[in-house]
Amino acid sequence: MAAHSADAELEASAPVTASREPDGLAALLPRWHLLRDAEEGEPLRALLAVIAEQLDRVRDGVEQGYEDLFVETAAPWVLPYLGDLVGYRTLPGYERVLTAGLHEGGRAALAEAVAPRADVAATVANRRRKGTLHLLEELSDQVTGWPARAVELSRQVAHTQPVKLHGDTGVHRGTRGRLVDLRDNSALDLAGGPFGAAARTADVRRADSRHRQGGWTPAGVALFVWRLKAHSLTQSPAYCIDRARNLYTFSILGNDTPLVTKPFPEPSPTHIATIDNVPAFVTRRQLHDRLTDYYGPGKSLVIRRDGEDQPVPPSDIVVADLSDWRYRPRRGQVAVDPELGRIAFGSRSAPRQGVWVDYHHASGADMGGGEYDRPDREPRPEADVYRVGPGQRFRQIMDAYRAWQHDRRADRTGPDGIIEITHSGAYQEQLDFDLDPGDRLEVRAAEGTRPVIRLLDWYSNRPDALNIRAVSEDCAPHERPRIVLDGLLVAGRGINVTGPMGAVVVRHSTLVPGWSLEPECDPHSPEEPSIVLERTTACLQIEHSILGTIEVIGDEVSEDPLGIHLRDSILDATGPGREALSAPDCRHAHAVLHLHRTTVIGEIFTHAVEIAENSILTGRLHVARRGIGCIRYSYVPPGSRTPRRFRCRPDLAGPEQAGRVRPLFSSERYGTPWYGLLADRCAEEIRRGSDDGAEMGAFHDLYRPQREDGLRARLAEYTPAGTDAGIFFVT
Repeated sequence: MAAHSADAELEASAPVTASREPDGLAALLPRWHLLRDAEEGEPLRALLAVIAEQLDRVRDGVEQGYEDLFVETAAPWVLPYLGDLVGYRTLPGYERVLTAGLHEGGRAALAEAVAPRADVAATVANRRRKGTLHLLEELSDQVTGWPARAVELSRQVAHTQPVKLHGDTGVHRGTRGRLVDLRDNSALDLAGGPFGAAARTADVRRADSRHRQGGWTPAGVALFVWRLKAHSLTQSPAYCIDRARNLYTFSILGNDTPLVTKPFPEPSPTHIATIDNVPAFVTRRQLHDRLTDYYGPGKSLVIRRDGEDQPVPPSDIVVADLSDWRYRPRRGQVAVDPELGRIAFGSRSAPRQGVWVDYHHASGADMGGGEYDRPDREPRPEADVYRVGPGQRFRQIMDAYRAWQHDRRADRTGPDGIIEITHSGAYQEQLDFDLDPGDRLEVRAAEGTRPVIRLLDWYSNRPDALNIRAVSEDCAPHERPRIVLDGLLVAGRGINVTGPMGAVVVRHSTLVPGWSLEPECDPHSPEEPSIVLERTTACLQIEHSILGTIEVIGDEVSEDPLGIHLRDSILDATGPGREALSAPDCRHAHAVLHLHRTTVIGEIFTHAVEIAENSILTGRLHVARRGIGCIRYSYVPPGSRTPRRFRCRPDLAGPEQAGRVRPLFSSERYGTPWYGLLADRCAEEIRRGSDDGAEMGAFHDLYRPQREDGLRARLAEYTPAGTDAGIFFVT
């Protein structure tokens, strides 16, 4: 009965879809009835449209019922029921799929995290291969989606060699009892990691220990897991640090960026993962020893200069340590440091017209500007598209904008316009978008690109922000213009919004916190805002983005507070003591804040908070109106002035535990691979503190705790009895 009630609840929560043929039944009637119905105002047609919608629901239910018979097409909530037919053991946490009130799309994402489709489909096949290393790697991919390498730690444990085996060249016999060869730099570079082969002394601590892992025993098995994803950048301009000495960084922001391997799929199910199959960080020694494996078109990194199609030849590449820029390449050489993402050119190879690079960097999720797929892009078939980039009609963004404005005012196009940037290059121009009533403008990156908008010092007497202005002051609320920024990286300055605007949407974009970065990823201008809402009616919507401070300037007497919505994003003031949202002079912003699965680094001063859920606030929250709104399943620092709270941290912890229950991040600096991710040593009340058991903050939808629990459960199920198997997180 419980299962049936849960199924009914899931059906009731399904979105309502419009009828596929609302006039299908009316078309079957004789013409005379349609004419008579038209004379009466078409009440019969409206009734038949409602009946047709219900028929479509029945038809869809029958079709879905057939699809639910197969694991490849079944609905997510059906998977455990199909798995039960073959003895599938549901992973921990699935009961939350049926009971938790999740956000749109959250139920399917959680169901996929705790009952992955591939894991259910492979149940029978996996049991036939129980106890093999190949299976452990496949389980990691099926259950978590994380690439992994399984290693028998017993083969790396040093032991005393019998005299009679002296000189034996068998695998792992003649080398276990020897000291490490300090001349073998390649082996030393891999020692202690997932690909190391050097023998070491025994460590009797258990491999699955939650305190300090060991596992180097005859029964030890390690599953090395990579949780960071490799994100590609193609045809991206490198940043010139020193033009006189020809020093560059791979990152266009000028910060150090460690490069990672472009992972290639494994050739067969019985193949043990190598360093080419996982998003591992590229070391200097590995790049030196395997330059042709990492360097070249379609591989991990490529360097081009002066607009040439052909990359710098591998014979000119020299791998060096450029940590202090002391190494000077010889004439004709190009020095590369993959651990810092730096490039130095020799005298004869110095570029004259710029440097472009293809490379891969690591990050926790698809957030901010990037070349990853953006499936939530809104379809707008009625909008005209103005493409910008090499080989396109327009070379600059403002040229496309002026063409759209000209066509709009000449009635050659409608109010909907799209400026699509087709190249991952840098666009250095002053952007001023003056929008008329009814305008619907979208500035977006094409699929597979990440354009960079660099706002420079164009004027000496005023700020050089990206300006968004509403031209008319007397337009009705439904005619206020709307603008969308999608898939962009904006650096050098922020965005300034003025006038009676409608919605301002920033989606899958990065407004660099602090405007730009120093080499060590420190913000260049930590006090400067990323968005200024100045005397405007705009409703700000931030989705899957990274941005700095938001500043609100307005009339608190005659105007209503602005709506600010943040979802699955990071609001970074570059420090917990700085203002992430406020008015000038640290006053309360005249705005109503909505936070959903958001990480806020800094303090918030706002008029009110309507809702804040599954979020992390590192700085104190100061709310003027406490009587409205609610904060639920979030971390709020002590001393905050908030509306009512429900199951927030550290409220549920006692006074003696308040110091322990606080968010700990792997890094709070934008530009580092692990930016914004909760550290593994963070309190479990934070890592599992959301309403569905996931972690609080911007990376909530990764469902890392559920994936870790599922992988541990599968290891316990599929490793032989007596085996000490553990998960070792490489990233």
